[in-house]
Amino acid sequence: MRAVVFGVSGGIGRALAEGLVERGADAVHGYSRSAIEDIPGVRMGRADITNEAELADAAARVEADGPPELVIVSVGILSQPGGLEPEKSYKHQEMDAFEQVFRANTFGPALVAKHFLPIMPRKQRAVFAALSARVGSISDNRIGGWHAYRASKAALNMLIRNYAIEQGRRNKEFIAVGLHPGTVDTALSEPFQGNVPDKKLFSPTYSANCLLDVIEGLGPDHSGQVFDYAGAAVPA
Repeated sequence: MRAVVFGVSGGIGRALAEGLVERGADAVHGYSRSAIEDIPGVRMGRADITNEAELADAAARVEADGPPELVIVSVGILSQPGGLEPEKSYKHQEMDAFEQVFRANTFGPALVAKHFLPIMPRKQRAVFAALSARVGSISDNRIGGWHAYRASKAALNMLIRNYAIEQGRRNKEFIAVGLHPGTVDTALSEPFQGNVPDKKLFSPTYSANCLLDVIEGLGPDHSGQVFDYAGAAVPA
């Protein structure tokens, strides 16, 4: 299997790339916006998922190795030091925050799909996956808040559904899914770990291996949905 992982500078992205190597993938391409140390067995490259020119170059390099059967987008933002925080009320909504969060969580994965779906196999199993979140579920929303983050993930889930429909017409074995990794001990979750229940804060390696297990068990009937690290469907 040939795989591509975006976001390998993050904890989950790196663990996903490492997990694919350990599972014997024929080729694993890892991309990050910033330069990072090499990951053994991973063909490293730089690409900002919001930069179409860089994505086009990355797609050309990957395609030269053969069509990738798995593309994972492990990029996202929830908060940033210096001002970006999840909103507790609609009164705290700001345009800059919406633009920043949607750019990373929704627009970036959409551009990856634009450039990588065309080079994925047309007559065999192929999986496009992007990290989503349970809080992106509209029907499961019970407490509100976190407006930009929730909305960006809900929009991502809609895009996943769109890709499942469109690519499914071209390849009956195609699968597009959103993946909820749980609460993982990374920089993204660090400011919010105080309220995590006991034994529910996962290491990146544990979460990544769970997600890879989920991916391995998916079939075309699962395309267009969101699944958590345990393989349970997350409601729309």
